[in-house]
Amino acid sequence: MTTIADLTNHQIRLAARPNGLPTREGWSFTSEPVNAPDDEGVLIKTLAISLDPAMRGWMNEGKSYIPPVGIGEVMRAGGIGEVIASKSPAFAVGDVVGCSPGTQEYCLVPGTDLKRAGVFKIDLRLGTQTQWLNVLGMPGMTGYFGLMDVGMPQAGETVVVSGAAGAVGQTVGQLAKIKGCRVVGIAGGPAKCEWVVKELGFDACIDYKAGDVKAGLKAHCPKGVDIYFDNVGGDILDAVLTRINRKARIIVCGAISQYNNTTPVKGPANYLSLLVNRARMEGIVVFDYADRYHLAVAEMAGYLKDGRMKSKEDVVTGLDTFPETLLKLFNGENFGKLVLQVASA
Repeated sequence: MTTIADLTNHQIRLAARPNGLPTREGWSFTSEPVNAPDDEGVLIKTLAISLDPAMRGWMNEGKSYIPPVGIGEVMRAGGIGEVIASKSPAFAVGDVVGCSPGTQEYCLVPGTDLKRAGVFKIDLRLGTQTQWLNVLGMPGMTGYFGLMDVGMPQAGETVVVSGAAGAVGQTVGQLAKIKGCRVVGIAGGPAKCEWVVKELGFDACIDYKAGDVKAGLKAHCPKGVDIYFDNVGGDILDAVLTRINRKARIIVCGAISQYNNTTPVKGPANYLSLLVNRARMEGIVVFDYADRYHLAVAEMAGYLKDGRMKSKEDVVTGLDTFPETLLKLFNGENFGKLVLQVASA
C-alpha cells in the first residue's frame, strides 16, 4: 500500500522572467518529498490545471492586480484535484476540489490557508472535470461577469467577441445569444470560425487571419457594435473602435496579442471614438466577483444541461509538457479551453 511518505512531488518553477515568449530554459524542474497535512489542512493530488493567457502576465515583475510569481516559486495555476489526506472537517478523502495547485503533482494546503486559497468542493453532477476548468471555472466566470456586469447586454444589441473560440470567448458568445443579442465572433482560421457559427450558434465569425477585420465588421455588424468583449487588444481593438455605437461598452479582459511583446504595449490609437460615441471601456478581473461565482455556476450549469451552452476543451497530458503546451495559447494552436491533464482520479 502506497503511503504519503512514498510519494514524490514533481514541480515546475519559474527560473527566469521571460523576454518575449517563455521557453523551456526559463523553467526549473524540481522534486521534493510529500508531507502529510497539519491540523485542519488537506493534501491534494493535482488532476488537471488550467492554462490561461493571464499566466504570461504573472511571470512579469511589476505592479498588477495580483503579485507576480517569484523566481524559484512553483508557477501559479488554477486547477482541480482529489483530496488524498485530510485533517479538515470540511473535506474528506476522495473529494474532488477546485483549487490553485500550481504546476506540481501534489498541493499541501495548511488549515489556516484553506479559505484564502479558495479550495472548494466540485459537484460533478453539474459538469465534468474539464468543464469545471472552462464554462464552470475561471474562464466561464470571467465571461459571465464581464458580459453581464460590465457589458450589461440588452436583447437586440450587437455583441462582438475576439478570441471567440477560446475559453472566455466561447462562454461570452453563447451567453450573449441566450440573452437575445446578435453575436459576431473574431477567431483565427476557417475551422475555428466554422465551429463558432455552426456549433456555438454565433451569427457570424470573422477570420482575422484571412484579411480585413474592418471589412468583416462592416459586413456583419451593419448596425454597429454595442458591446465588444476584448481578449486580444492591438489592431483588432482599434478596428472595433471604428464601429462602436453611442453608449457602447467595451470590456477589457485581455490583450493576448501584446503579452509577449519585447517593445512597449501598443495602446488603442482610435480611443477618441469613446469620446465621440459617449462610450466606455472597463477592465474585468474575475477575482472581484468570487462571492457570486456560485450564482453564475448554477445558471450556466443549467444551460449546459439543457443544451443551450457547449463547453469545448483542448486537453494535453503530462506535467512535463507544460512549457510547450503553454505556448499553444500564444500561437493559436489551442482549440477551446486549454487544459493540462496531470493525473487521473
